Amino acid sequence: MPFLRLTLDREPPAEDRRRLAEALTELTAAVLGKNYSLTALAIDVVPSIRWTIAAETLAESRMANAHLDVKVTAGTNTAAEKADFIERAHAALGAVLGPLAPASYIVIDELPAESWGYGGRTQAARRAALTAPQPAAIAG
Repeated sequence: MPFLRLTLDREPPAEDRRRLAEALTELTAAVLGKNYSLTALAIDVVPSIRWTIAAETLAESRMANAHLDVKVTAGTNTAAEKADFIERAHAALGAVLGPLAPASYIVIDELPAESWGYGGRTQAARRAALTAPQPAAIAG
């Protein structure tokens, strides 16, 4: 149940928003092994006039500026999986948005299972329910 927040410096056309959603959701499922149907993505736009790198405004930049923050449950992915995701997500962003500014970051935040959840239950509670002994079936 990952949550992705993509921040861009300009509003992409609707077709590019769709392509970004598809590419990032598919990568999250394929590379990080997360449930496709529970992957949420929010795309925010911070105008380039309000975005700086090295204290310089990006208003005149011809490169796309992006920041992708991905929240997953701690301990559910290896270092190799995270590195692969970062590499492939960067390539996917560039394929849709064009050349990316050098300081376009992808961050994977690992949250403790007891610190987040969905549907009113933490990830820790969901995990405990899966591993709890089940009552034996009554033979009839």
